[in-house]
Amino acid sequence: MAKIPDSLRLSASETDELMRNETRLRIATIGPGTEINLTPMTFGWANGLVYIFGRGQKVVNLRKNATATILVDVGTSWQKLQGVMMHGRAKVLENNAEEDADEWLREAQMNLGIKHGLREKGEVKPYTASATGKTRRWIVFKPSTVVSWDNSKLG
Repeated sequence: MAKIPDSLRLSASETDELMRNETRLRIATIGPGTEINLTPMTFGWANGLVYIFGRGQKVVNLRKNATATILVDVGTSWQKLQGVMMHGRAKVLENNAEEDADEWLREAQMNLGIKHGLREKGEVKPYTASATGKTRRWIVFKPSTVVSWDNSKLG
C-alpha cells in the first residue's frame, strides 16, 4: 500500500463527502484464473461500506475470491486530483432475504437515488434493484485498508 503523508490525505469527513457525492468507481477483482478484472461501476455509500448492483464476471469472481480493490478519484488535472483507494473484501447478497437482512442497503439505495437524480413527485426515490438471474446481485464491499490523497494540498 502506498504511503501518503498525513498532510496530503483526505480527512474522514472529506472522504465521506467524496464517497457520498461521486457516482463512479473502479472495482478490481481476481479471475478468471489469475487475471485482474477492472470494471467501472456506479455505487452507493452507507456507513463506510460500498454497495454496487452488478452482474456478470465481477459477481462470479467475488463468489470465488472476495478480495477486491476499489478506486474513486476526481479532478481534471494532476494538481487537483483527489482519490480514495480501498482494499478489502466483498460479499455478494445472493437473494432477497440477504438484501432484507443487510442493515445499510436501504441507505445505500437512497444514496444511489440521489446520485442519479431518481425522483418521484419531487421526492428522492431509492435505486431498488434486486437479485435476479444467476449474477444480478448487490455487492457489499467492506474496506480493510483506505488510502486517500488530495493533490491540491501540495501547495
